[in-house]
This record gives sequence, structure tokens and C-alpha cells, in this order.
Amino acid sequence: MPGGPPPDKLRSSTAFNKFVLYENRLRFYIVASNTADSRHRLIKVQRTTLDELDVIEDEVEYSGKEMTRVLQMLDDGNKTVGGLGKPKVFFGIAGFIRFTAGWYMIIITKRSVVALVGGHYLYHCENTEIIPVCFNHKVEKPAEEQRMMSIFKQVDMSKNFYFSYTYDITSTLQHNLTGSSRGVQGPWPFNDRFAWNFHMISAAFLNQQIPSPKPHWILPLVHGHVDQAKLTVLGRVIFVTLIARRSRHYAGARYLKRGVNDEGNVANEVETEQIVSEALTTPFYYPARRIYSVSQGRRPSPNYTSYVQYRGSIPVYWTQETSMSPRPPIEISVVDPFYTAASRHFDNLFKRYGAPITILNLIKRREPVPRESKLLDEYTQCVRYLNQFLPEGKKMVYRAWDMSRAYKEKTQDVISYLEDIAEESIEKTGFFHSGPEPYSHFIQNEAESRISLQNGICRTNCVDCLDRTNAAQFVFGKRALGHQLYALGVVDSPNLAFDSDAVNMLTEMYHDHGDTIALQYTGSALVNRVETYRRMPHWNSHSRDIIENIRRFYTNSLLDADKQTAINLFLGVQSEKTVTQPPVRGGYQKWFNEEHLKPAYALEECDRSLREFVLQKGDFWIEYYRPLLFTSLGKHFAYAMNSTLKLPGYV
Repeated sequence: MPGGPPPDKLRSSTAFNKFVLYENRLRFYIVASNTADSRHRLIKVQRTTLDELDVIEDEVEYSGKEMTRVLQMLDDGNKTVGGLGKPKVFFGIAGFIRFTAGWYMIIITKRSVVALVGGHYLYHCENTEIIPVCFNHKVEKPAEEQRMMSIFKQVDMSKNFYFSYTYDITSTLQHNLTGSSRGVQGPWPFNDRFAWNFHMISAAFLNQQIPSPKPHWILPLVHGHVDQAKLTVLGRVIFVTLIARRSRHYAGARYLKRGVNDEGNVANEVETEQIVSEALTTPFYYPARRIYSVSQGRRPSPNYTSYVQYRGSIPVYWTQETSMSPRPPIEISVVDPFYTAASRHFDNLFKRYGAPITILNLIKRREPVPRESKLLDEYTQCVRYLNQFLPEGKKMVYRAWDMSRAYKEKTQDVISYLEDIAEESIEKTGFFHSGPEPYSHFIQNEAESRISLQNGICRTNCVDCLDRTNAAQFVFGKRALGHQLYALGVVDSPNLAFDSDAVNMLTEMYHDHGDTIALQYTGSALVNRVETYRRMPHWNSHSRDIIENIRRFYTNSLLDADKQTAINLFLGVQSEKTVTQPPVRGGYQKWFNEEHLKPAYALEECDRSLREFVLQKGDFWIEYYRPLLFTSLGKHFAYAMNSTLKLPGYV
């Protein structure tokens, strides 16, 4: 069947979001429960063997009374080894890890709600705990084990890791609701590119006959940024959600991860999704009319829109050696006339997002001592070479613009120029809208009568893919927000004024988004913000920029090596392979897969898949509502989130 399994098959119909750990000397018993405590599952982890991880899942789903009886039987049967022990409540298994000897289980012990999408909560991981699986965890090399454990803990799992029990946070809203016209995710029920604990999920079960645990037991964690705020327009409530997903491939610290690797994965690769939805109904569907049964009459809610953009390092082989210089020289380490790695990178982008691809290259054109301009020449030549083999209508749109020079020379309005590029790109790719536009748009012959899809992507980069890139992505987000609000019928025109509540709110969200991504990659926040390029800097911005530059220099010079070692251990990267020469591939001209040039999301298939989704998988209340429990609306997340009525810093 084209497009793989429908989205509703990816997760169990029962969402388990509370876990209880019982332990004795022989086994761990883990009970998973749903919100209402009416459905329970059981899993057993053997604690007697040091080298093997033996996980056995009970296939039966128990009711509350049945689970109580099972636990009582297990307690009686394990009296000789201490019964079931004291129960420990936690909120999910992040995976299993092994260093020199013996396995550890990583559990999430604290969480907080950060966003609500279609009745599905997105959580931030606030705290984790590492528990030895084997009861007699004896290690031959305790010093080495302790060293590796301390390295592993340098990746702080209490910062910028996100998960959801009922929503696939590793994939875009468009993919979750409509599926793709081709297999993008592989064999896993999530997009493993953005699951940072993928090694901890998969490595433990690679060489075993026993099947790995079901998806509801182990949660994929996204590393990046999630933010949500509420926009109020004349009584209409709009949720604006920003999700940034950092790729686990070729991930690491600034000067140690540059350019591209042999597989076509680039450094600092982040997918940013901007979801704008009207909170008229909580789920992704409208309820059934009275003439239908509850599930048969559901219709997709036309109140959800999404726009996706992408940032990543320049996909050629280049390096910057860490030194005591604040601006190390840029070296192009391998010159490949066929741009093999770049071709793999762009073919993968075509596969994931479809055509067209817009490339926005913001690095400097002219410098007293060539640094960035070396990359400009190489990248321009790369795109020119690859483009000559693509068919007409599918060629990549390449825009090289020296944003830094335009700002300093005051010859151009930086923001206006970026807005023009953004408008052109959004017209080419479109954006996802889960239903038709308002009827007033049909009268003006401006709207489709069906859903809208995004095919294609804008790929933005500067040297670090941080300051200039984030300012450009904000401008794209602003233009997209105008189109999204217009498609929802909230505004009369897609052109939003800069000093409106909506844009002020979005500016703050993109600042937080940029700061978080910069901290992950360089160890410091953004240096140049949107206000800088708008020529409206804050009075203390100059001193703040100096401090952030010093912090960035200190981190890159002294701390990055340890940080890179920790990330490699966390992600399961075995060794750092130095690129000596690019691999030879089959065809130098036909570097792309023709199937990938077709739309990644076809309208007919996606429209059908969306209708199937709301009929079969829409039971949002399995987590959103807690039956028979008093809930104070003031404490409910939908009412307590940031809003234009009470933005931080606004009186």
C-alpha cells in the first residue's frame, strides 16, 4: 500500500503515561497505566545476568482489579527474594545503556507540560535516573566504568529533551495527520533521525531473538526546543507552537562538527516547525453530527496549519581547527569535483520534503582575509554542478546574499529583502492546512476547496547556522504566520505589521528558539538578534553581545572536546573517522533518485489519509481528560500558557 501504514497504526490505542517500578533481587516489574487507571500492561526485566538484557512483555492488557490481583500473586510468589519491594512512580523509559559491563535502565522521573497539539500533550524531560539492571552489578574496571558514566552524564537530559505519549513529536504535523507518499521513517514507528535516544532504544535489542519492547514502553526523545503561546484576536484563541528538532546524525560541538560527512549528514541540522491552530475544538477533528455514530461522522478540523523550514551547515568538506584565536581560519579539507556528499545530502532532502528546495546562503561575499568567502565559492560551484543534472522545474533555487554586509553598509533594508525571499519561497512550497479556507476566500476565487500541503523546503545557512540564520528564519516564520492566520480566516490580509502583538510574540519565541539552538551548538546564546537587523537594538545589547562572544570563545576553546566525547557516547557513535577521500559512487550525473523528485505529499492520498486518521485515531481524551477528577481551569495548561494578554515583560 503506498505511503506505508496509516498513522493510527503507529501507536497503541491505549496511551500509557504513568509507570510504576517494582524490584527485587531477581527482576524488575514495570506496570504501565493510562490516565484513568483503567488499563494496565506489565513488563519484566531479568536482573540475574550481567551481560544480557532480558526484557519480557506480558501481552495481556489488564483492568485495574485484574492488575491488583496479578501484583498480589507476584508479591506472594517472590516472598523468598523480598516480594515486590517499594513501588517507585516514574514517567517513561528513555532506554538502556551499557559501558564496560552490565546494563543500566534510564527512566524519566520528572516531567512538565510545554505544549498542547490537538489534545496531545508535549512534555519536557525535567529529570532522569540511571538504574543498574543487574542486582550484583560487579565491574572488572570500576575506574573506567565510572569515567564513562561521568562522561555520559555530561549530556544533561534535564535540558531541552522533549517527548509525548500520544503524538509523534519526531515528525511534522503534516506527516502525522496525512502520512507520506513514500516511506520516510524506515522500520520504526517514529522518525529516528530526530530521536536522540535511538541508540539506547535499539542497541540493547540488536542481537537478540527476543523482540524489542512495544513503542508504548520506550519514548523517543527529541533534542531541540518546544515553545507554545496563545494569541487572542477579538475573542478568537490561536495557539502558536514552535518545535525545533535537532538531528542525531553528525551532531556535536561547533568547531568539531563542520560541513558534511560521507553519508551526506550535515552539522547543526535542525528542522523547525511552526504550527498555528485555532483552539475552537481540542482535537484534530470536528465531532460527529447527530445522524452519525460517534466515530463515523468525524470530519477533519480545518483549524490546523503548519510550516516547516530547515537549517544545516554548508554541505562540503570544511573544517575550523580549535585554537586560541577567536576567529580560526576556515579550511576546505577535501575538494571533491563531483560533490558526492552534497549530492547525498540534497537527495535526502528531496526524499524527506520533496521539491522545490530553496537554498538561502547568507555568508559573506567579500572579506579583507578570505574566510567565509572560500565557502561561498565552493558552495556556489557545488549547487551549480548538481543543478545542471536536475530536470527543469525541479532545479534547486539558490540565493546567495551577504546579509552581514547589507546590514553594515545600510544599502538595503535587511528585513524587507528577506521578506521578499520568504514570500517567494512560501508561494513555491506552500504550507500544510488541514482543511479548506474560509468561504469568503472562495468568493474572491483565492482558495482551494480541500486541504493544502507543503512540498519542498527552504534550507537556510550562514557559517554557524545561528545568528543570521535565526533572524532569517524568524522573517520566514513571520511571513508564514501571516499566511497561516489568513488561511484560518483570522486576518483580512497575510501581511502582518511588525509592531503587532502577534509579531512581538513570535519574535520572543524565535529569540528563545535561537538561543536554545545556539547554546546546544556553541555553549552561548545568540549574539545578533532580530532587533539588531531591524536597527532597533536594546540599550544593553552591545555589552550583552560582548559577553556572549567571550562565553562562546571560552566554551569552544576549552570545553568542546569533552562535550563532543559525551555526545558521541550518548548517541552511540563508535569512532571519529577522518575523511581522507570521498567515496566513489555509481553515477556522477544522475546523483538523485527520480522518485524523490515527485511530491513527497500527494493531495489525493493525503486527503484520504487525513479522513482515515480522524475516524480511527482521534481519541485525544485518553490523556487530555481525567474522568471523575476535579480540574481547576486556572491550572489547566490550555488556560495557563503564555498569551498576548500576559506576555512576559508586558504590563
